[in-house]
This record gives sequence, structure tokens and C-alpha cells, in this order.
Amino acid sequence: MESVLSKYENQITIFVDYLEEFPDTDELVWILGKQHLLKTEKSKLLSDISARLWFTYRRKFSPIGGTGPSSDAGWGCMLRCGQMMLAQALICRHLGRDWNWEKQKEQPKEYQRILQCFLDRKDCCYSIHQMAQMGVGEGKSIGEWFGPNTVAQVLKKLALFDEWNSLAVYVSMDNTVVIEDIKKMCCVLPLSADTAGESTPDSLNASNHSKATSACCPAWKPLLLIVPLRLGINQINPVYVDAFKECFKMPQSLGALGGKPNNAYYFIGFLGDELIFLDPHTTQTFVDTEENGTIDDQTFHCLHSPQRMNILNLDPSVALEILKENLRMFELVQKHPSHWPPFVPPAKPEVTTTGAEFIDSTEQLEEFDLEEEFEILSV
Repeated sequence: MESVLSKYENQITIFVDYLEEFPDTDELVWILGKQHLLKTEKSKLLSDISARLWFTYRRKFSPIGGTGPSSDAGWGCMLRCGQMMLAQALICRHLGRDWNWEKQKEQPKEYQRILQCFLDRKDCCYSIHQMAQMGVGEGKSIGEWFGPNTVAQVLKKLALFDEWNSLAVYVSMDNTVVIEDIKKMCCVLPLSADTAGESTPDSLNASNHSKATSACCPAWKPLLLIVPLRLGINQINPVYVDAFKECFKMPQSLGALGGKPNNAYYFIGFLGDELIFLDPHTTQTFVDTEENGTIDDQTFHCLHSPQRMNILNLDPSVALEILKENLRMFELVQKHPSHWPPFVPPAKPEVTTTGAEFIDSTEQLEEFDLEEEFEILSV
């Protein structure tokens, strides 16, 4: 019994200290593109939230890089938020948005494989080990706190090694999403086609690409679109509140990453003017695969009411995973701006090892171009 209590002691403490139950109200709650009527669908709402994978600080994993930290407590919160956002993308890809998780119920093999991607081991493609070491290429030392844009850049590079999911991760720059560049990333041309550097036809877009598949594009990679934004200077500008909330209503929404040093959260929805978020600031013990190859997933789901904050208390620097044309928080353009450097779709470096082995040594990160910090322009 002591070992069981020890395993969950941090989780229990954090919820008892400052979690607040949802109020008794007739308002709608939006969670990642789905609406719930709080008064009559509270259990359904909590079930939907608990189905999201919840990644927190962990301890007692193998030292990062062999001699580095064996816990990410105090510095890994934004990395954990990035893991939660990406895990939600993979769940939508393989299981669908309507998939639900039930405690101690046998889950699809795809679910176990998704969870395997995020275990705290250097051979797991999106582990804390891989993210921390790839961050060295972004100018971050192992054990240093990441901002939302750095996490986005790290995930973009790690996705190049993830052949199972085959995601195209596009991180916008200068508040601008370029459709032409997204097409270049997502459209996989036939082997006999011309070089990938040529533009795909202008008529090919996300809504009609399936019609053109047989002619020029036999495969279309699923797109993970990340839009780093700054919605104010020291605090969020109220003019962005409605547009920001609207993002959580989109069926494609994967939420938002936000926070400041040692205080990052994964925002998944809203109730009125309060944002609903999953909090990674709980230190749990490292969990590995069991002898039968499955994973005890009880500590990877938040089984209590999530936390909330007033939207005006949100740090203005966020990374948003959405795409909608009528939002004025960023610009959507068809053509690559002429004053920008040419767009070259990211490609996995020519190495003979796996992704995990490739970044086992930080010296090998020189293969990647260093990304500058995201520059925010006025909207």
C-alpha cells in the first residue's frame, strides 16, 4: 500500500491544494473542437478531458545524454506541454477525435504505440531525452527551460525521424502561414516525378487534394500546423480574446501552449472567459513498458477536474495549433513572400542510424540549421 500511495502522492497533493470544481452553469464548455453543456453533460465533459494524454514531470529515468539529469522537475514543463499537444495530434490521426479512454480497459494497439513514443527513454522518438538533446541545436542547454517556439522547432525536427506517423510539422514565422510552403511539405510526389523543389500546382489545396492525387500527388502527409504568436506585450491584449477562444471551437484544434519560465500549461478549451488547461507540474515516477509490452497508463491521464485561469492572465507568448482564415491573430497567404529566403522543406539528415541514435551525441546536431527565435510582427 505504501508503494501505491508513494506513486501517486504528488498527483493527489496537487489536486487537493488548488483544483476547483466546475461551476453550476448553463454555459457551454469547448474542448478541442467539441462542445459540452456543463449542466447536463458534466460526466461526458470530464471523460473527454481525461482521455487526453497527460504528461508531467518525471523522476528516476535514465540520465539524459548518459550523464545529465534523471528528472525534468523544474525545467521540463514546456517540453511536457509539447508532448501533450503532439500526442493529441497522433490520437486524432490514428484513433479519431471521438475516441475515448476508460480506466483499466484494454486499449487499441495504436494507443499503446502512441504512448510508447513519449516514454522517458532515449530510444523513444518524442521522449524528454530526445527533446532536450534536440534543443541543443536551438541554443538551449540540457536542463534549460524552453519557450513555446523552441518546443515547436524541436518537434518539427524530431518528426523527421518518425516514419510511422509521417507528420509534416509546419511552424509559421512572422505571424504568417504560407499555403504554398505547406503544399510543398505535405505533398509526396511519385518517384518518377520531377524534383521536390518545384512548386506543387496552385489548384492543389487541403480541400481538394484527394481529387488530384492520381494525377500528381499519390500521398499527402497529415499536417501539424503550429503558429507561434505574441498576443500582447506584458499580458494578452483584450482585442484578441474572442479570436483566441474561437480557435478551441475548431474541429482541427489541438489547443495551445503557453507560459513563462517554470510555468507552462497545455490549454485545451474554455468556459466563459476562463481557459481550461492541463498542468504538467506534478512529479511522478518514471514508467516503462511491462514484460508483455504494454504500458501501465494510469498516471498518463488526468482523472480530476482540470484547472482554469482567466484568459487575461494568460502569458501573451503562445504557440497555437490551428488554421482558420478569418482570425486576425495571424496572416494566411497563398504565395511565399518574395522578400523571404526560399522555402526548403525540412528533410532528415543523411545518416544510417535511427533518430534516437543520431542525436545521442549533441555534436551531431550541427547537421541542422539553427532556427532563430520567433519574431513577432504587429497584426
